[in-house]
Amino acid sequence: MQAATVRLNQNTMLLGKKVVLVPYTSEHVPSRYHEWMKSEELQRLTASEPLTLEQEYAMQHSWREDADKCTFIVLDAEKWQAQPGATEESCMVGDVNLFLTDLEDPTLGEIEVMIAEPSCRGKGLGTEACASLLAPLSSLRGVTTLGLTKFEAKIGQGNEPSIRMFQKLHFEQVAASSVFQEVTLRLTVSESEHQWLLEQTSHVEEKPYRDGSAEPC
Repeated sequence: MQAATVRLNQNTMLLGKKVVLVPYTSEHVPSRYHEWMKSEELQRLTASEPLTLEQEYAMQHSWREDADKCTFIVLDAEKWQAQPGATEESCMVGDVNLFLTDLEDPTLGEIEVMIAEPSCRGKGLGTEACASLLAPLSSLRGVTTLGLTKFEAKIGQGNEPSIRMFQKLHFEQVAASSVFQEVTLRLTVSESEHQWLLEQTSHVEEKPYRDGSAEPC
């Protein structure tokens, strides 16, 4: 199950209308990602601590190598397609991740999304990024090979835009923690939910990811 999770985005890019998802490589770290995570706002929204550049590289390596993690960098599709020869780094707007956190429940995956560029928020990029990741994972392939039948998102109680975004994706609140000041939303996979996700992402193209300057994720 876990090896299959990694292979989902090992050499894959997903092209949507608003976003392009590419594997997270070391090339993405110094140019944009490390700078993003210096932001106190993003640290608060993502419940993250500031990292050194070396620690950020180590984190990227973990997301690439660990069997229980899967992550994509989110690119602005409009910018990517409108500028021939544009680099991924110049089009980066955030990331979307899936990871397994409950050893007692291997059917559960946790999803996170971050749209780091303020000018790109509120435009549906996060919604399309999450749906593009959830659709293949919620398919029969996902249920039988990866074993995932439920997805959760843990969001700060004050982060209303993210809560609304996941609700648009049919996630429902199942818990709230006053200690951690966060709510937990869950999507339980059913055939109807799977079909709905496929409809939302019918335009998304899956293509091989080739970048000679960066290692495959």
